[in-house]
Amino acid sequence: MLRLLSKSHSFRKPSSSSSLSSSYSQTHICNSIGSTSISPNPSASPIEHSNSPKSTHIINGYPHIQLLGRRFCSLGSQIGSRRLFSSGYCLNCVNLRANGFLRAQSVVAETRSFCSEPDRESIQYDVVIVGAGPAGLSAAIKLKQLCREKDVDLSVCVVEKGAEVGAHIISGNVFEPRALNELLPQWKEEESPITVPVTSDKFWFLTKDRAFSLPSPFSNKGNYVISLSQLVRWMGVKAEELGVEIYPGFAASEILYDANDTVIGIGTNDMGVAKDGSKKENFQRGIELKGRVTLLAEGCRGSLSEQIMKKYNLREKGDAQHQTYALGIKEVWEIDEGKHDPGAVLHTLGWPLDQKTYGGSFLYHMKDRQISIGFVVALNYHNPFLNPYEEFQKFKHHPAIKPLLEGGTVLQYGARTLNEGGFQSIPYPVFPGGAVIGCSAGFLNVPKIKGTHTAMKSGMLAAEATLSVLHEGSNMEKYWDALRSSWIWEELYKSRNFRPAFEYGLIPGLAISALEHYIMKGRAPLTLKHGKPDHEATNAAQFHSPIQYPKPDGVLSFDIPTSLHRSNTNHEHDQPAHLRLRDPKIPELINLPEYSGPESRYCPAYIPDEKGQLKLQINAQNCLHCKACDIKDPRQNIQWTAPEGGGGPGYSIM
Repeated sequence: MLRLLSKSHSFRKPSSSSSLSSSYSQTHICNSIGSTSISPNPSASPIEHSNSPKSTHIINGYPHIQLLGRRFCSLGSQIGSRRLFSSGYCLNCVNLRANGFLRAQSVVAETRSFCSEPDRESIQYDVVIVGAGPAGLSAAIKLKQLCREKDVDLSVCVVEKGAEVGAHIISGNVFEPRALNELLPQWKEEESPITVPVTSDKFWFLTKDRAFSLPSPFSNKGNYVISLSQLVRWMGVKAEELGVEIYPGFAASEILYDANDTVIGIGTNDMGVAKDGSKKENFQRGIELKGRVTLLAEGCRGSLSEQIMKKYNLREKGDAQHQTYALGIKEVWEIDEGKHDPGAVLHTLGWPLDQKTYGGSFLYHMKDRQISIGFVVALNYHNPFLNPYEEFQKFKHHPAIKPLLEGGTVLQYGARTLNEGGFQSIPYPVFPGGAVIGCSAGFLNVPKIKGTHTAMKSGMLAAEATLSVLHEGSNMEKYWDALRSSWIWEELYKSRNFRPAFEYGLIPGLAISALEHYIMKGRAPLTLKHGKPDHEATNAAQFHSPIQYPKPDGVLSFDIPTSLHRSNTNHEHDQPAHLRLRDPKIPELINLPEYSGPESRYCPAYIPDEKGQLKLQINAQNCLHCKACDIKDPRQNIQWTAPEGGGGPGYSIM
């Protein structure tokens, strides 16, 4: 992330971790594929070697799962530089899996082949999925379920850039179990982390000093207050039980194509590259993960998904508008027992935002005296002086919110962008060799403020199409057809006019959306269009006055360094910056004089130099992977790319 910090600030995790190189010797790759082995270092004793399918410790009352897929070739050879947590489990270490033994299919040459490139090794799968979130894991689980039903043997790999499954997953989250009911009908009997049903559902309009109750349009009966990062950990275990191979800590950084421009997989980025581009002593070449079908489930504004959509003109092919986004900022608090009401759900709009800016707050009571509180600001806001982070800090001081938080403690902090384009912005999701699924395509239902169930369903539909391609000789267009025939399409079509209605301001937006929801019920003869793309919506600074935000009190509101520490964010310091400027002159020649340096507000970035002037300082080590800079920069000058795998936030209860 772009940070308003000096170079000396790093917010790195404690350095008590140690290298696995002291506990494992280098992976040995033999001529025979079935002979791939890992040799424990006899002199090292801290790590127990077992055939257990996963390493587990307890966080917040739920098993915190380090998912461990089989590592082949140089996937295994890279672990020498991975860290060992003090809890005794290792990040991205190697386990020989599948219930304690290597399945026969894992060593069959037809499903595992290594390329002969001298500098980069390759592993062949039937299906490669990028992203171990709700969509990616749903696709993997559904595909393996279908394989069992039809007695088909397909290899499925999921690659995840987070240090562990769930580490980069953040959401509100009031969870609608519709898709999960279809995918894993017995989830209630399987110790899932879905235990807090919604008990109340309130909707407030805030002024500076008061809260006015409005009819709640969210229909949360039958839904649950959850931690999405915990849910995907549980889903990851279910996927591995079915034979899915999950590789956390490896970032997909490039798309692989064949001579016909068909996607044939992804490449992970190189490890051990210094800031200046030189190779460090621990350098390891990236891996090629090749698949007959590649599914991109990277989440909102996925870097590879965006490349694919531009290369194959998928928005134009789907007659879709541009995507529009919002930035969500969230904290998890532990509050007094007497104030805690498990299952209580609250949404607000209005103050502290002005009437031309779309956004609002959420406050959900979880289990164990915990609450999720957050603030969402649409990124098509006009005022370049607006600071979403500071708006959130200000919101917590509202008289209707402050008493709940007083005496409480912040446990975790995070931020992430979300898609708000809805029906109008759905691209054609199929490309030669694969498909875009989940929030990478953009299936969030804005009036419901939910996208997990639609993301999961899209992954399930893509899995069905994938099996048809690989087993029946069909094509991935079946995914597009199934999508348009599904309840996703019906749901998003009915809600299509909600978000663009607020282009006209808060009061007109409320009136139009109420008419759509209560009277027309999604059957309006017109489909409203979105306004300008978010980056074009920013006005020049001369049309606005600077906003003076109150200083954080350290009790309810906090500065950014404090919040960053709570996000457990860390990147290897000595690596090339993954936030790249297409033109390094634009920040000083255009953004600063014309927009008063908006980077310092949508993502704090500007720092005073010795002469008191402002300049752009990129501290990529503190990046939350929210993608706001990639979206909101007025000239689209900032490009977010994947850093070394395993870096970024470390969410456990978000």
